[in-house]
Amino acid sequence: MAINLQKGQKVSLEKKSSEGLGEILINLNWNATPVKQGFLSGLLGSSSQGIDLDLGCLYELKDGRKGAVQALGNAFGSLNQAPFVALDGDDRTGAAAAGENLRINGNKISEIRRILVYTFIYDGVANWQQADATVTIKYPGAEDLIVKMDTYNSANRMCGLALFENQNDQTFSVEKIVQFYAGHQYMDQAFHWGLNWMAGRK
Repeated sequence: MAINLQKGQKVSLEKKSSEGLGEILINLNWNATPVKQGFLSGLLGSSSQGIDLDLGCLYELKDGRKGAVQALGNAFGSLNQAPFVALDGDDRTGAAAAGENLRINGNKISEIRRILVYTFIYDGVANWQQADATVTIKYPGAEDLIVKMDTYNSANRMCGLALFENQNDQTFSVEKIVQFYAGHQYMDQAFHWGLNWMAGRK
């Protein structure tokens, strides 16, 4: 069973253990089908390629530290020390069955104020409908939460997916966002994160 979140819907993660929430897994999977190229494109030597979506997050800790966890800039984070969020790796094509995974150490919730999970198109077509991305949130002893990217009418390459917010150091509320932005800085401004951004490559 799974719960399909609606845009703007906010739910609280259920705490199943006195030790904490345990590990929270956020999985991004998408359609790896290459962009269809026209006959003229083939003559000009253009080749089809997969869509490279990147999963990442902004984090804000209780002590005021803020930052991003993402493949861009090799900022893969750490699960057992600050920021208590880690990215498993970087799937450049969407071909990996496991997709991309962020992990949150739910037992360190008292250290975390909020986390904004996002994805952006690093390479490939700027067409979210073709990417057909889905985020699945898993944690111990509970139903999966599904965040489906069911809004497509945007040429922006950045999408805020879900916002985790600390509730009395006991649990996280999770809200489906699915809002598109022209880049990291614009998304940052929308959520008043206050980071300084510069261009980067993988």
